[in-house]
Amino acid sequence: MRRDLAAEIVRFAVVGGLGVVVNFAVFNLCRSVTRLPVVRCSVIGTSVAVLVNYLGFRYYAYRDRDKCRPAREFTLFVVFSVIGLAIENGVLYAATYWFGWDTALQSNLFKAVGLAAATGFRFWVYRTWVFRRHGSSHPPEHSPPQSDFDKTRP
Repeated sequence: MRRDLAAEIVRFAVVGGLGVVVNFAVFNLCRSVTRLPVVRCSVIGTSVAVLVNYLGFRYYAYRDRDKCRPAREFTLFVVFSVIGLAIENGVLYAATYWFGWDTALQSNLFKAVGLAAATGFRFWVYRTWVFRRHGSSHPPEHSPPQSDFDKTRP
């Protein structure tokens, strides 16, 4: 694995780990102090975590990426985050309403399963489409290779 990709994964994991803590804390707090349905509590937790994650990704994990079009970046982040929210909470919805698994332990377990499924999707789309490299008109893995001449230039 390339060193820069490994460092990117670590930074993504740090921000994501903070997001997971926020997500589960808000979810369980909402579930314990309100009468809201479990999936609605989960959507609230996910939404708060998405806001925390955006700040962490923009100013820590992907701070070196292109900042020329912040409105586009934020819009894409929100769109892809909503898709991730649907993946994460779709698993919880199915467990709760299709199978009747609604204890606190079961809800947290299936929320974690949904979160894991959504995390792979989020990593790929955030690095490829949202937080793009400076001057890149293509996703990072589709960038044209550098010539030997380009490698020797400062």
